Amino acid sequence: MSWAPRICSALLILALAGLPSSASGQERSDRQIVQQLGTAGSQYGCVICHKDKRRAFAEGVHANRGIVCHDCHGGDPGAVEKEPGHAAPFVGIPTKLETVRICGDCHSDPNQMRPFGLPADQAAEMRTSRHGELLFYRDDPNAPTCTDCHDSHTIRPPEDARSDVHPLNIMGTCVACHDDEAMMGSYELPTGQGETYRTSAHGIGLYEHFNFAAPTCISCHGSHSALPASETQVADVCSQCHALVGQAFYAGPHGPATRAGQMPGCLACHSNHGTELVPVEGIEAVCTSCHEEAESDAAVMATDIQTLLMRAEGNIHSAEEAIHELGEAGRGTDDARFRQRAALTDFHRMGPAQHSLDVEALEDLGRRVSTVSANVRNQAEVAEEQRWEHTLLLVPTWFLALAAIFLAYLRLRQTKGEA
Repeated sequence: MSWAPRICSALLILALAGLPSSASGQERSDRQIVQQLGTAGSQYGCVICHKDKRRAFAEGVHANRGIVCHDCHGGDPGAVEKEPGHAAPFVGIPTKLETVRICGDCHSDPNQMRPFGLPADQAAEMRTSRHGELLFYRDDPNAPTCTDCHDSHTIRPPEDARSDVHPLNIMGTCVACHDDEAMMGSYELPTGQGETYRTSAHGIGLYEHFNFAAPTCISCHGSHSALPASETQVADVCSQCHALVGQAFYAGPHGPATRAGQMPGCLACHSNHGTELVPVEGIEAVCTSCHEEAESDAAVMATDIQTLLMRAEGNIHSAEEAIHELGEAGRGTDDARFRQRAALTDFHRMGPAQHSLDVEALEDLGRRVSTVSANVRNQAEVAEEQRWEHTLLLVPTWFLALAAIFLAYLRLRQTKGEA
C-alpha cells in the first residue's frame, strides 16, 4: 500500500486543524497585543482597530502608569464593535481645546503630579502665554495644543533623547511652526531663528559641545507660558544663568537705564537668538556704536576697558608661555601653574565686572593678573639665565678635555716614533 496518500491526508488534516476561524484568530491576536502591552482584562476592544495607536502609546511614559485608551477617549473598551465601542461619552480625535482639557484632567491635579515631581500648573500657564491667547480666546487654528509639542500617543519624558522636548530636539519642535514663513507672516513674526540660534554661542555649546546647561528656546521664553521677554525683562532672563554678569550690570549705569525702558538691556550689545561673545578687541567698537562722540566720557571709558582687558589677556598668555619655558628648562612648574590658575580666575572675573563699567575694579583685577604673570615670567627668565650660565661653564670644561685628548694623541705619536 502506498504511503503517499496517507501522508498527504494526514498533512491536510493537521493543516485544517491548525487553522483557527477568523473570529477566534482575531480574538487571539487581540489578547496577545493586550498581554504584550500590559493592559488589564482578557479583551480590550480598542486594539481590534487601533493596534498602531496602542503600540505607539506603549512606547510612551503613560503606558507605565496604568493609563489606557478610554481614560482619554472614553467609550466602552469591552466592546468589540465600533458602534458600542464609541458609545457616549466618547471623544475620537479631540479638538485642540479638548486636548488641553483631557491632559489637564491629570496634569492640573497636584495630588496626581506630586509623586512624579511634576508641576500642576501647565494648563494655567498656557492660558497666559501667547499660544494660549490664540487658542483659548481667538480660536486660532494655528495655535498649538499639548500634542503639537508632546505628540499624542508616544509621549516621552524630556530627558529621553527621543522626546520632541529633549534639549537637542526642542528647537526643531519650535521651528516646525516658527520657520513656516506663511504661518508666521500672518502674525508679522520673523523666521530663521533656529539656524541663527544654532550658530550662536549657546547653540555651539549645546550642539557641538553637548553642554546641556546651554539655554534652549524654552529656557528664555518659557514652555507652557511661552512669551517673548520685554526689553525691561531681558537682563533678568539672562541673569538666570549669567548671575554675576547680572549683578554687575545692575550695579552700573546701564541697569537703571534698562529698568526705565531707555535701553534694551543685554540686547544693546548682544543679539538675542544669535548671542555672541564680544571679543576683547571689539569692546570699544560695540560701545561707540551708541556713544559715537569720540571724546565723550563713555568713549574714553570704552577705550580704557578694552585696554585693561587686552593687557590682562596678554599677561595670561605670557604666563602660559613662561610655564612652558620652565618645563623646557627642566624646572618644576607646579607652583607656577597654581599661580597662573589664580591669575586666570581673576581674568575671568574681569568678564562679568566689565558690565558694571567700574574701571577701578577692573584695574584692581588687572593688577593681580599682571603681578602673577610678572612673577612667573621672572621665574622663567631666571631659569633661562641659569641655563646659559651652566652652558658657559661647560665651554672651558670641554676645551680642557679636548686639549687633554689632543696632548695625549701627540704623546702617543711621539712614543710610536721613538719606537
